[in-house]
Amino acid sequence: MTILIEQQPDLAGFPVGEKNIPRDTINELVLDGGFVMPKTTSDGFEAPEINSFGHSFRDYNAESERQKTVEEFYRVNHINQTYDFVSISTIPRILSIIHEVKIKSGLLIINVKRMREGYAKLDKAEMSIWECCELLNDVVDDSDPDLDEPQIEHLLQTAEAIRKDYPNEDWLHLTGLIHDLGKVLLHPTFGELPQWAVVGDTFPLGCAFDESIVHHKYFKDNPDHSNPSYSTKNGIYEEGCGLENVVMSWGHDDYMYLVAKENGTTLPPAALFTIRYHSFYPLHRAGAYTHLMNEEDHESLKWLKVFNKYDLYSKSKVRIDVEKVKPYYLSLIEKYFPAKLRW
Repeated sequence: MTILIEQQPDLAGFPVGEKNIPRDTINELVLDGGFVMPKTTSDGFEAPEINSFGHSFRDYNAESERQKTVEEFYRVNHINQTYDFVSISTIPRILSIIHEVKIKSGLLIINVKRMREGYAKLDKAEMSIWECCELLNDVVDDSDPDLDEPQIEHLLQTAEAIRKDYPNEDWLHLTGLIHDLGKVLLHPTFGELPQWAVVGDTFPLGCAFDESIVHHKYFKDNPDHSNPSYSTKNGIYEEGCGLENVVMSWGHDDYMYLVAKENGTTLPPAALFTIRYHSFYPLHRAGAYTHLMNEEDHESLKWLKVFNKYDLYSKSKVRIDVEKVKPYYLSLIEKYFPAKLRW
């Protein structure tokens, strides 16, 4: 089944849908789940200036214990996320997931080959989308400088914020709910991967690491940094090859994309693109790596930029009434996904 996207995003002004307020007013909105959005203007959702820690959003330099945790996360991430770690080549898809875990120089060194090919088997579990949401109740993302609440809260805050401004784009509401479900890779059922292999900003492998990547300085210790095949602007790729053909650092984005695609979701291509690249901040915030994109990527990026505003700035300490909004999201899950999915 093909899903038509009725509304095209207006990146100049973030169009709003129907609201119960005059379009020229500025006030607080209480969403259906009890989540208070700071302001709404004629341009839609207006982002707050500070996150739940009282700092500017995505401020990786602020002095705090939380920031120290985040920086250490990216140090380990940037050293270990290599082209060979994710996908050695396109030849025989032979999997070797977590043969051994060793402690070396204070880092977790995992002997993993072809992560993407291995997890694409979807042989770890069988469950519904909502059951997966509930698995995230105890997950806290070490890479996130803005939030230390359970992930289920962030999922619903994102979805409800989108729902208020885009009432007719139910596929985008559901995308908000499920975009981070790949973080179940942190759960023992899925191999209990370390945080550096699951969360954090994503970036292409097989070409030079762009300086816009957060804590770029730590790439100096990544083996790919000094590999002449991977250290040029294009690396192993051709300009305009399309992001589909680019190997990204492994994490929850790519995993959830695989789960949705292989389970036959009827979500539109823009939704799958958003799920797969929502952590690719060097692209949608800094404009890096656009030389690798094709025309379809550019069209989907418009929706990703809309989504990103809600994904980032809807983080709040205000709690969602989960049971109140649950029936609505269950109806969307039923519309776009099978009852049980292979994970």
